[in-house]
Amino acid sequence: MKKIIDTVLEKALVLLFLVMLFSVIWQVFSRFLLQSPSTTTDEISSFSLIWLGLLGAAYATGKRLHLAIDLIPSRIIAKKQLFYDGIIQIAVFVFGFLVMVIGGARLCWLTFVFEQKSATLEIPLGIIYLVIPLSGLLVCYYSLEILLQKRALKK
Repeated sequence: MKKIIDTVLEKALVLLFLVMLFSVIWQVFSRFLLQSPSTTTDEISSFSLIWLGLLGAAYATGKRLHLAIDLIPSRIIAKKQLFYDGIIQIAVFVFGFLVMVIGGARLCWLTFVFEQKSATLEIPLGIIYLVIPLSGLLVCYYSLEILLQKRALKK
């Protein structure tokens, strides 16, 4: 299951990056060479960056490439590595669930209820914000998968 999710996520991230890249290239081309800037490319690149950042964070969580700050000396952690890894994964899960899934779903719901639309593309902002709970679900999945994998290695 993880391999399938990783593959789909990798392809989505590459596609989002290409969409953002081409929209920025078109914006520069139309502004400086055609002297008529495109009005939609700014929103396309902004929304692509939002999706790329949040889905990229979920992907990084799954690959264990997320930022880590070592506050506890490594000699202390070495004695109880599994315990500390478990605490970290539980904290990541709680953040992903409470902030991203629940908070993101609430944000999406509110933007759909109030029918907020983007200025240029006029698409519902709830669609753009759907990436928050989606990324949160992926972060939760990956953190549980890492936690269970560590537990299985312990046995």
